[in-house]
Amino acid sequence: MSIVVLGTVALDTVRTPFGKRRHMLGGSAVHFAMSARIFTQVNLVAIIGSDFPQKYIDFLRQKGIVLTSLIKDSGRTFKWEGEYKGDLNTALTLNTELGVLSAFRPVISEEEKKIENIFLANVDPDIQRHLLEHMQAPKLVALDSMNYWIHHKCRSLLQLLKKVDIYVANDQEARSISGETNLIKAAQYLFSRGPRMILIKKGEHGVLFYSDKFIFALPAYPVLRVVDPTGAGDTFAGGFMGYLSRVKKINQVSLKKALAYGTVAASFNVEGFGVERTSRINLRDLDNRLRRFRKCVLF
Repeated sequence: MSIVVLGTVALDTVRTPFGKRRHMLGGSAVHFAMSARIFTQVNLVAIIGSDFPQKYIDFLRQKGIVLTSLIKDSGRTFKWEGEYKGDLNTALTLNTELGVLSAFRPVISEEEKKIENIFLANVDPDIQRHLLEHMQAPKLVALDSMNYWIHHKCRSLLQLLKKVDIYVANDQEARSISGETNLIKAAQYLFSRGPRMILIKKGEHGVLFYSDKFIFALPAYPVLRVVDPTGAGDTFAGGFMGYLSRVKKINQVSLKKALAYGTVAASFNVEGFGVERTSRINLRDLDNRLRRFRKCVLF
């Protein structure tokens, strides 16, 4: 079954110890789509400006991404510039230009409104709620956010948590919104706000999954050289949601495998700038790495 992803399509400028890329294709919806497309059809809902390169639109179409609800406006495309130093765990934001994103209201086709799997990637929670209210029969809804919205629109975010099945956050965000330093306590708090599944990303330290049925943790896949971590969390979510969209039953077994697929997808992402690596992988690549990953975590 297909997926609707709402998020950003951006022009990213990134500097790491391995080089610099200027105005490369990025954004939460794009990174999500690069891994989710391996499992299912991805319908992308976002906005771009008149300065957005046609070559990137052609590239997304070539990858099978449905762009029916990609709006092109007369302003400037959302741009982010950041730098990674040291262990590359944290990005230093140098500049953010919202452009057309500041007035974005998603418009979705009638056919896409019927899609049952929805990922609300990192944008304003009011925009996320606007899209969700126009979906006809959602069955699996996952939500991502960031510290900016936690600090500036916490009430809107908490209201939205009541309407989703899965909340995806990194460890810093989970601690910030819950006020808890212990991640299990943070997950319990987030669970109490409405979602039946909590997924806490811990970067190079893996992922923690929490529900009232079970708790599960995985380490990150061991990568020899991390080039650019930008979008790794969204790539993880794409692998996770992409796999779940094609299973007949969501249970403990399928959730654990989805987490493993998300983990190995993210490991490809960090090996290159932007979508250099994830745009070239297929299911065979994921499965090969998944087999190696299984040998690392079995004991």
